[in-house]
Amino acid sequence: MKKLTFGFIGTGHIGGAVAKVLARAGHDVVLSNSRGPASLADAVKDIGPRAKAAPSTADAAKAGDIVVVAVPIRAMMDLPEEAMAGKIVIGTTNYIPQYDGHIGDLDSGSTTTAQMLQKQLPKSRVVKAFSHISAAEVLTDGAPQGSPGRRALALVGDDAEAKRAVAGLYEELGFDAIDAGGLAESWRFEFGQPSFAVRQNAAQLRENLARASRGQK
Repeated sequence: MKKLTFGFIGTGHIGGAVAKVLARAGHDVVLSNSRGPASLADAVKDIGPRAKAAPSTADAAKAGDIVVVAVPIRAMMDLPEEAMAGKIVIGTTNYIPQYDGHIGDLDSGSTTTAQMLQKQLPKSRVVKAFSHISAAEVLTDGAPQGSPGRRALALVGDDAEAKRAVAGLYEELGFDAIDAGGLAESWRFEFGQPSFAVRQNAAQLRENLARASRGQK
């Protein structure tokens, strides 16, 4: 994959881990959060010379060839929509009622977190990815293609080209990419489902996605 710049909105556990593994792979990362660039000094130092902090979330989004949104559901309303127009946006957000509070449309199954993000960013091409693996395992579980038991990760999206790009990113970072369908299917690998936060190869992931039940939380 050609070397890209990734803009990050949210640099907590999963955002920071994805940024770090991307920098290891030779990509540039531009970090941002709601607290401002001074709060990111340690993260930039930890990631290394390919990382820098942006003055604002909009600046990070503008800088990225691809934008990674790693924020809680409640922060989706504050995203800089225009700064991400036309771009692939990787969303990592999961719905965890114990943390987020109950959200009726998600509880009823009338929408998904990925569809909510796409609605908030109508001019972007949203792909849900890096959402069912722990931050620590993002950094440790990648393996060369063809390795026995290589870990697989799912993705969903409504734009085929955007999904191919993110699938290529998974492969570059050492994971088999499993296309789980459109954004409406993102619940299949969220919190409480069989595929969430477990090590699984491609065959096991496909099986776990098929076993998912909307009633599980």
